[in-house]
Amino acid sequence: MSEVKLAASLRSEFGKGAARKIRRDNKVPGVLYGHGTEPVHLTLPGHDLALALRTPNVLLSLEIEGRGTELAIPKAAQRDPLKGFLEHVDLLLVERGEKVTVEIVVETEGDLAPGAFLVENVLNTLSVEAEATHIPESVTVSIAGLSAGDAIHAKDIALPKGTALVTDPEAVVIQILAAQAEEPAAEGAGSAEGAEA
Repeated sequence: MSEVKLAASLRSEFGKGAARKIRRDNKVPGVLYGHGTEPVHLTLPGHDLALALRTPNVLLSLEIEGRGTELAIPKAAQRDPLKGFLEHVDLLLVERGEKVTVEIVVETEGDLAPGAFLVENVLNTLSVEAEATHIPESVTVSIAGLSAGDAIHAKDIALPKGTALVTDPEAVVIQILAAQAEEPAAEGAGSAEGAEA
């Protein structure tokens, strides 16, 4: 898991006007909360934060002006619906050795058995518990040789050491379906009936 250092400053002005001013300076307003402490309002560097958030469950080492260093993981990021830039970020305070529950992405590898089959990702993520400084970015599942009717349940997926499954073990994560063939003959018959009428 990657750890990204970001310089952050405490924010004292609030409201839409203050947030717009922060974003004009290519920065992002954010809130750091957790461990029963009062929320801390921050200003973070926009470009560096956007790069860091490309990594799922990235661990952020925040150098906060006047407070020292705090570790955090992103919990929610709001983006502009049209332009896509970061508008606000919520960060969860964590400590080394602490267990946290996060969502990790499920990826597939391998080729299905020969035939017309489709892979349906019933769940795109798994909820897992892991140490805050060792959160896996994703988990890879082999679909090699599977065919219609086969399914992979959450309990079937091997998780990295130190990671525990929180998602219902019986939940279907991936299922293999038979591809539905279209029936052009039925369409032709319908149009012929219409012509007779």
